[in-house]
Amino acid sequence: MAANTTVTEFILLGFSQSPRVQTILFLVFLIIYITTWLGNLTIIIIVIFVPQFHTPMYFLLANLAIIDISDSTVTAVKMLWDLISHTNSISYSWCLAQIFFFHFTGGTVVFFLVVMAVDRYIAIYKPLQYLLIMHEGVCVGLVAGAWLGGIAHSIVQVALILQLPFCGPNVLDNFYCDVPQLIKLACTDTYTTELLMVSNSGLLLTLIFCILLVSYSVILVKIRTHVTEGKHKALSTCAAQIIVMSLNFVPGMYIYDRPFQVFPADKIASIFYTLITPMLNPMIFTLRNREMKDTIRKLIRKMIAFTIKD
Repeated sequence: MAANTTVTEFILLGFSQSPRVQTILFLVFLIIYITTWLGNLTIIIIVIFVPQFHTPMYFLLANLAIIDISDSTVTAVKMLWDLISHTNSISYSWCLAQIFFFHFTGGTVVFFLVVMAVDRYIAIYKPLQYLLIMHEGVCVGLVAGAWLGGIAHSIVQVALILQLPFCGPNVLDNFYCDVPQLIKLACTDTYTTELLMVSNSGLLLTLIFCILLVSYSVILVKIRTHVTEGKHKALSTCAAQIIVMSLNFVPGMYIYDRPFQVFPADKIASIFYTLITPMLNPMIFTLRNREMKDTIRKLIRKMIAFTIKD
């Protein structure tokens, strides 16, 4: 805690002060959170237990599912508790902890999407050497690198926040703790700190997004002009990854790519990339993947048959 910090807790305004509205939102967000768990957990279980999915691409997809569950949990659990209990406070320490884990998982997602783009590039441009290049050690190393990148990004964010004193207002116009709202409550000039944080979040997001767009454009051109066998599957896989990439990057760039000012649409963008995107990711990959869809259908039939038999 900074030397001049006297604030011990923050008040989260959330979405509404009406108990009725809070109850309705609790049910809606609970359904979204459960769907997130079911969709991502299904992918994880299939990749682990079905041999045909023991490939680099599906190994990365299962790890993305783990990150999505973690990313959603960081904000959803506290938010759901606040909605059902009609409370809206969070301690200074827990606020910092939420920021740390939020940017940890969010940063990991960003770096992981880079890893998935590298995987597709190698698969398209080096198909014969793909399995030799993307062996188990390389895959584990890339996943570990993404997590390390996420934690490094998060440490920088929290370290900058720790230097700021908080001695007055303690009301955050959001449903979770994050840098744009928190930094405005500091009892000091935050111009330099805001620039550092924008460069560590917004500019980094934009740079990586542009690089990934160019990379996927090159990959798509290669698929359309040179790939004959499995062209539809390759296009479908890349299209799914581009959609997921856009869902993750665009709301984040809207929040972090500008000076930290509060706008009415901020909460909508926050809901999108903290709750909606982790739920949609497994749906997008599943709906655009025939092998995954067929496997899920078989598992559902087996479960129904087993239930009827019992």
